[in-house]
Amino acid sequence: MENNDCAQTTQPQDFNPVEAIHREIEQVSSSGLVGMLRIKTANQTILDAATRPNPKDLYHSLWYEGEVCCLFADSNLGKSIYAVQMADEIARDQKILYVDCELSDKQFQLRYYNPDTGSRHLFPENFLRAEIVAEAIRAENYEENFFTNIESAAQTVGAKVIIIDNLTYLCNASEKGDVAGLFMMKLMSLKKKHGWSLLIIAHTPKRNMSNPITQNDLAGSKKLYNFFDSVFAIGKSAKDNRLRYVKQIKVRAGEYRYDSDNVIVYEIDPGDGFLHFELLGYACEKEHLKAKEDDENATEMQNILDLKNQGKTIRDIACIMGMSKSSVGRVLKKAEAKAAAQTSAKPEAKKLKQKEQPQPTAKAEETTLFEKEVEL
Repeated sequence: MENNDCAQTTQPQDFNPVEAIHREIEQVSSSGLVGMLRIKTANQTILDAATRPNPKDLYHSLWYEGEVCCLFADSNLGKSIYAVQMADEIARDQKILYVDCELSDKQFQLRYYNPDTGSRHLFPENFLRAEIVAEAIRAENYEENFFTNIESAAQTVGAKVIIIDNLTYLCNASEKGDVAGLFMMKLMSLKKKHGWSLLIIAHTPKRNMSNPITQNDLAGSKKLYNFFDSVFAIGKSAKDNRLRYVKQIKVRAGEYRYDSDNVIVYEIDPGDGFLHFELLGYACEKEHLKAKEDDENATEMQNILDLKNQGKTIRDIACIMGMSKSSVGRVLKKAEAKAAAQTSAKPEAKKLKQKEQPQPTAKAEETTLFEKEVEL
């Protein structure tokens, strides 16, 4: 008796499997789609992209259209002040949605109102501000719901430029690599789906003001930095508490203009009802860093040498110390030069000591002989 449990699929007698594979490949090639991937030749990619306009500079080469950008700084350095200033300028040309998770409406009003003169700043009508309604918050699926609400809000008002202040409300566990990676994929999906430009405000842990700002100062997983299209930061000047400087950390679309040798220097100015960063000029970052004391330099050098002796690479040491790889390399070179100088100095010091030792006089020799005779 035949077993019919497994039905056999019959093919036509003239079926050619090789030709079938070729036909399938041709179908894929014509559509260019394989699952979630679209395939083109490099030349066709350039030709297709050339038909679309180049990304517009949204704010002084720090943020371009179609980018997911990040602004980070330590607490109380003016991240929100600078972000509102950016939104105020961008809103003169197009709608922008500012999702404010930091300030209440009253706190926002006080920043942009002068009680002495009664003046208040008039923002462009294209500047749309959204804040969280506490009564509507649900702990379950909070982050997913927040993403959905932001997407719906931007579509409702017709805004293609969105600032979210800040990262903590979007991703509570940004220090975890898998969570941070998934979060950034969601942001990238919104960017590509709607053609949006997004700026995310983030924090940095307490940092050593003697060191230049680097990507290692961005709080959270390294995956955050890797996914962002562009990143810039605000630093506090060590020579004047009122001064701030802005430095580009990562650039993709535009020009790398504001690096360590050319940071933008500002002073926070209350103005007449418009709290903002007043441009003062440009400078080298090192002019605004705290001078390291000799003991701080010695401690830093010893810590780096200890890590090197533990078998750590320069990259590992840079991450642990919160420094750039080139800075770690310079410290190691100084340590080697110092060790070499100390090694060469030892023989010279020994010779000098021998020269300084007094030669025995004739009287001393007589005394020594007398002492020996007494012993005998």
